[in-house]
Amino acid sequence: MVELRTAGKYMMDHGLAWGNAGNISARLDDGSFLITATGTFLGELGEEDFAECSLAFGGNCQVAPEGTGKKPSKEVPMHAAIYEERPEIGAVLHASPFYSTMLACAGETIPSSLFVETMYYLERIDRVGYHHPGSAALGEAVREKAKSANVLLLDNHGVLVYDVNVKEARMALQTLEMACRMVVEASGAGISLNRLPKTAELDFLERSAYRPRRKWEL
Repeated sequence: MVELRTAGKYMMDHGLAWGNAGNISARLDDGSFLITATGTFLGELGEEDFAECSLAFGGNCQVAPEGTGKKPSKEVPMHAAIYEERPEIGAVLHASPFYSTMLACAGETIPSSLFVETMYYLERIDRVGYHHPGSAALGEAVREKAKSANVLLLDNHGVLVYDVNVKEARMALQTLEMACRMVVEASGAGISLNRLPKTAELDFLERSAYRPRRKWEL
């Protein structure tokens, strides 16, 4: 819970979240996960601003009896789908940062070959077509893409970032927003960004020892 509260404040302080938009979660050890309650402000999360959900209900996440009694975010279907499809994932962050959401609304491609952090954190980005927030349809659409990427752009909605822990997910979200800002501002300034060739990107991922390369099923 402490890590989620810290992440929520960080996201708000650094322009990665706004208002009461967005929701974040972390996997617990007992087959459940903790998620922010509906309508909470990520910048000032208290202990009462979370609900505990269990994955042990045939894919339909339920509020656990030992939870706080708070109503979980309506985006539970997205979070549950990722935890079910990716057992190594420990945290999920859903937000609407300005530049990332701009590109999610524009259908633009976000390059992973700009700098070191984009090569690692943005190695695989995918898109999810528009479905109403909180809907079962959105949850299933996310499920279809969950194994192929760690960053999902939700068309006309926002972004979904997930990783092995809260810290890594937060780093990925910040890297995504920085890359999107560079793309948008460079375009507006008439600057052409140099992208590394795919061979250099793959060599970095395999041999740089920056971080172990992610293992993908697909």
